[in-house]
Amino acid sequence: MANRATREAYGETLVELVGEGKDIVAVDADLAGSTKLADFGKVYPSRLVDVGIAEQNMIDVATGLSLTNKIAFTGSFAVFATGRAYDQIRNTVCDAQLNVKVCPTHAGITVGEDGATHQSLEDIGLMRGLPQMRALVPADYWAAKAALRIAASNDGPFYVRLGRYKVPEVYNSKFQGGLPYAGVLRSGSDVTIAACGVEVAQFLTAADLLAKSGISAEVIDVFSVKPLDEKVLLGSAAKTGKVVTVEEHSITTGLGAAVAELLVEKQPASMKLVGMYTFGTSAPGDVLLEHFDLDGKGIVKQVKEFLK
Repeated sequence: MANRATREAYGETLVELVGEGKDIVAVDADLAGSTKLADFGKVYPSRLVDVGIAEQNMIDVATGLSLTNKIAFTGSFAVFATGRAYDQIRNTVCDAQLNVKVCPTHAGITVGEDGATHQSLEDIGLMRGLPQMRALVPADYWAAKAALRIAASNDGPFYVRLGRYKVPEVYNSKFQGGLPYAGVLRSGSDVTIAACGVEVAQFLTAADLLAKSGISAEVIDVFSVKPLDEKVLLGSAAKTGKVVTVEEHSITTGLGAAVAELLVEKQPASMKLVGMYTFGTSAPGDVLLEHFDLDGKGIVKQVKEFLK
């Protein structure tokens, strides 16, 4: 099937969940067309509230709806949904453990031409640092559907990071994920490669290229960044002794930081964190992945340097 963005799963999955009996409402901040919540609103117009360009209000309205026993999902772009509304998410949603799901789209450098102002590289760190919050980063369309279903089926705050960039299929319609969940997509013995979101497909390409050089890479999709699937990650690190994390996010607070925190306490291993350490810039997503060495070839280069 053709590549699809993870955001394409948003509106249609909420439609399915309401059809299955879930009392879901959605709140957006003037971006329902981009977030695909408009697809939900077309089927259930009374269940979609658009508050305009007011992300803080978006969270507050979702909070109020959750207090009427609704499952409240929110939209917007990641940089606005987590940055502008951080205070509301922290002090209202998480402190009171309310049933609000923060599920923005357009995260990471693969937002592309919108440039650095719209490329959120701090959102995973902001959300995983909050008590009560769970953070899921799906690798493809099917994983996004699974993440949204998990968020809808479990009470309390969730962060689901959706994207604009069209990614290849990693899974199929049977994928269910889990909480926590990290899936070993390819077994290996020389190095563990742990990735999330867009970078999972890039890592699979890198593993093929590394194999041609005689390097056996174990590829892990960290679907659940918080909570981490400790059993899978610790087991792989114990086997290979070398771990590389890859993300289109700041390396200081995202997936790499989370895995490093786990390993330094429970399974020390040599590590390399691959990701962003600057702001992004404006260019097509493919160009940016190559520019920042986050495509398959760039990952291979960095893994080989690390293994030396």
